Amino acid sequence: MRIVSLLPSATEIVCALGLRDELVGVTHECDWPPEVIGLPVMTSNALDLVGASSREIHRRVGDAVHGGSAIYHLDEAALEMADADLILTQELCEVCAVGYREVNEAVRALEMDATVISLEPTSVEGILNTIATVGAMAEAEDAAVELVESLRGRLGAIESKAQERRENGFVGPRVVGLEWLDPPFAVGHWVPDQIRRAGGWDLLGQDGSPARPTTWDAVADVDPDLVLLMPCGYHLRETVGEWSKTVLPEWIGELSAIRRGHLIALDGSSYFSRPGPRVVDGIEMLAEIFDPEAFHDISPPTGWTPII
Repeated sequence: MRIVSLLPSATEIVCALGLRDELVGVTHECDWPPEVIGLPVMTSNALDLVGASSREIHRRVGDAVHGGSAIYHLDEAALEMADADLILTQELCEVCAVGYREVNEAVRALEMDATVISLEPTSVEGILNTIATVGAMAEAEDAAVELVESLRGRLGAIESKAQERRENGFVGPRVVGLEWLDPPFAVGHWVPDQIRRAGGWDLLGQDGSPARPTTWDAVADVDPDLVLLMPCGYHLRETVGEWSKTVLPEWIGELSAIRRGHLIALDGSSYFSRPGPRVVDGIEMLAEIFDPEAFHDISPPTGWTPII
């Protein structure tokens, strides 16, 4: 089967199912696993965002969305050349990837004999179901069952230990997760679910809904134990760098979480932004951050760092 993935998360799922050799097209943002680098690229940025700050990216993307302009270009010539049997895309987030409608229109215009599937998970459970869906559509059902069972086993181990700790009196941290820094956005979709499964409680995010704008005053009002910086599309080093450039209230250092050294930068792009298998790595990482006495050495080595 010839597969085009127009989502970094779908690319990760396809490869986790052992189907790397069936990928004939990916996006310009697909960077994991490393073996996909060099595959034909089907998309590009329509906006020049290189070197732009969080605030400027937010403004330019918002202007494009409200003005009806494209954020991404779909290379129809490359798509036609790929001659795919299966195309994986999404309509969950208009700023994250080429949309389902645009892909369908291109497939019809090119008279391609391809099946287009839109992947729309909004929770951890939904991500596991998405893996099963990709497995079914790619004729890799057995591999999908094996992968989902493995991920469920890891989730079960974290959740069981977190529950045991609660029963023994451990109180999980009250958390504010931020999916964008300037302006601040509280986490949404599956990320509050990740935080909860790891033993914490997110105070401003909404399960299953898109990230929503918030304020630093709102963060101060809920007075979290931990502030997690996990901006969408940013790896760890980029998150740390972006925090250093973010315009913040003069009083930000008075937040109790920051005074106690509980401001944490994370690799949002790898473990939180993409609804694929590595969301479970993200949950393991959070469990170690929340309760290091109970969870040892299960974080990815470059997944997070405190900001001092």
